[in-house]
Amino acid sequence: MNFEHSDKVKDLMARITAFMDEHIYPIEQDFRMWNAREANRWKVWPGFSELKEKARAQGLWNLFLPLDYGEFSPGLTNLEYAPLAEIMGRVPWAPEVFNCSAPDTGNMEVLAKFGTPEQQAQWLTPLLEGRIRSAYLMTEPGVASSDATNVETSIVREGDEYVINGRKWWISGIMEPECKLLLIMGKTNPEADRNVQQSTIIVPRDTPGVSIARNLRTFNSWHSPGGEAEVLLENVRVPVSNIILGEGRGFEIAQGRLGPGRIHHCMRSVGQAQRALELMCKRADARVAFGRKVSTQGSVRQDVARSYAEIEQARLLTLKAADAMDRVGNKKAMDLIAAIKFVAPQMAQTVADRAMQVHGGMGFCDDTPIAEAFIVNRFLRMADGPDEVHMNQLGRLKIKQYAEED
Repeated sequence: MNFEHSDKVKDLMARITAFMDEHIYPIEQDFRMWNAREANRWKVWPGFSELKEKARAQGLWNLFLPLDYGEFSPGLTNLEYAPLAEIMGRVPWAPEVFNCSAPDTGNMEVLAKFGTPEQQAQWLTPLLEGRIRSAYLMTEPGVASSDATNVETSIVREGDEYVINGRKWWISGIMEPECKLLLIMGKTNPEADRNVQQSTIIVPRDTPGVSIARNLRTFNSWHSPGGEAEVLLENVRVPVSNIILGEGRGFEIAQGRLGPGRIHHCMRSVGQAQRALELMCKRADARVAFGRKVSTQGSVRQDVARSYAEIEQARLLTLKAADAMDRVGNKKAMDLIAAIKFVAPQMAQTVADRAMQVHGGMGFCDDTPIAEAFIVNRFLRMADGPDEVHMNQLGRLKIKQYAEED
């Protein structure tokens, strides 16, 4: 692998870094405090629109779509996008400013790759322009949804319509006021082979029968304005033309959607860990305890050394996975994608934990972004499949590979 970034990527890295320095970090604390107020729950911070306009005007927009998405791609490979996502991810909400945040990214990838021209015109274009937001409804409370074939929501054809019934939960982004589009995964043919029972269908957010059963607090936070929610689907009717790619293709779509999404999360985790390490070093050098700088403590230096090494290891694995996705495709790179998905969030959580200890009481409140990084990455160890699923998949792949070798 060539470890040197191209001039194009270096330029984008510099421009995103400058944007973060000028527009994101200075208002980070104001954003956090505004968002924490009860009166502002499920409202979008007023400054978002202006920030998005500035990012788009500077060409820092939709950078996530890889080369194989045709006319919609900005022309970057996964490997080229990785360092950009890391910089954006240093502030968990910043990727939205660049129209590079989940769940919209995954939904845009689905529509760009599999959508009909009509579906793209109606839904992909406004998503690419940042005029609307979206949600992806797969996970269900009654089944182990880390295996997408387990979903039980029914999608039944009646004439020129599909009727959808089911219950979904941990649906991120659905409380966002600008959420207008839902991509729902359910079963169109329960009697078919296991991997072709499911389908993915477009449902406008305001369709009758779509309701919020309850909002789900995560680590004592509502995650406003997008939130997480349990969603009830009761006799939801949409046109037959809303099916994506045809009946029985839902599992295929889900697998294609989750691969890039997983690695995007990992890129951002590396950025959050890197920032936590930098803050840990600055705090250790400035803080005096028991008559000497904390930075002189051997245990603190060991924590810094371990953190640096673990971040570098995770970054390199992320880059290797991204490079493999570009060269051989997501399916053949699934071993590396699985590996980084359980490595990166755990690494970032561990580094954040060390940084919290070095900061003392300051590390546990909103005076720094470290506690948020800890929580975000603990959550990510379950999102897009728990660590155990990825380790099980990777273990199975490697056992089969090595057992079959002479």
